[in-house]
Amino acid sequence: MARRLRKKQDEETTYWLSYSDMMAGLLLCFVLVISLTMLHSKMQYDAKQLELLGKEQELVIRSDELDQERKTVADQQAVLDLQQEKLNDQEEKLALQRTKLDEQEALLSRQSDLLKELEEIMSSQQAKLDRIIGVRSELIEALKAEFDDSALQIAVDEKTGGISMDSNILFEYNEDELKESGTEFLKEFLPRYAGILMDPKYREYVSEIVIEGHTDTSGNYMFNLDLSQKRAYSVAAYCLSDDNEVLSAEELEELRAVVSTAGRSWSDPVLNSDGSVNMDASRRVEILFRLKDEEMIREMIDILNSSESGSTASSSPGGSGSAAVSSTPGGLSGNAASGSTSAQPSGSNSGTAGGNQITEITGSPM
Repeated sequence: MARRLRKKQDEETTYWLSYSDMMAGLLLCFVLVISLTMLHSKMQYDAKQLELLGKEQELVIRSDELDQERKTVADQQAVLDLQQEKLNDQEEKLALQRTKLDEQEALLSRQSDLLKELEEIMSSQQAKLDRIIGVRSELIEALKAEFDDSALQIAVDEKTGGISMDSNILFEYNEDELKESGTEFLKEFLPRYAGILMDPKYREYVSEIVIEGHTDTSGNYMFNLDLSQKRAYSVAAYCLSDDNEVLSAEELEELRAVVSTAGRSWSDPVLNSDGSVNMDASRRVEILFRLKDEEMIREMIDILNSSESGSTASSSPGGSGSAAVSSTPGGLSGNAASGSTSAQPSGSNSGTAGGNQITEITGSPM
């Protein structure tokens, strides 16, 4: 029985030993599995850490590159902003230049239109001037035909139509009253001269008939100025007097409307070929005529031509004054006589006609 009990105890002991060995084995397997798992996890973790570290380094590099790119972009943006600012300035300048160009084009267009208008005016005025010159030429030819072969021995200036009368025929030396020979001379001269100038064919073109007194260069200037004025006035007084027997009342009225007088003293003497003063020829009375609008038209043409020639047109004062302007068929020239004055008898219209400036046509002395 004891043997059974010992055997039973041995069997129980063996059972528990086997069970503990199995549990120990299982525990060892579990530990191994856990260890392997942890080792694998550690390896995976380390690999992930390495990969993460690489990615971090790559991210740092990419961040540096991105910062550099941002800096480059910022620099390029700054350059672009500067270029945009310059472009805006250029656009503003271009707009300003375009505005100026438009203004200049508009001004050029207006100037072109004005130039066309002025050219049209110049063309029409040139035609009018040509007509006036033609009228002057016809008047000169008519005067020459009337007086060249006359007993009065009067020479008509071929360029101006001016007529010079020897004061020795009209006045005594240093006197201003007409001599009998002077009145006889004017009695024959006046109706023939007035008949031509007051002819309806020319009357509308004649604005003024000027009677000018001239003296020689001897004596005092003011004395000669007074003498020349009085002599011119004496001739005008005879021609325009109500007692005039050679002109009708109608002819007198027409003549009074255009006749004026002027004294020139010795400001315009007659010279000999050697340049010396011809004293006898300088003592004279000249009768000159002016045509309407001639100076005004010529000045307009001079103004239009001044843009090319750079010259300026000069204007002469209208009315009875101290300046006379001479005109030839080829153009107008100033002939100012210092100190000369003009006197106008009995309501004559001196200097202007119809509000227009006129040109005095002076004659060369005989």
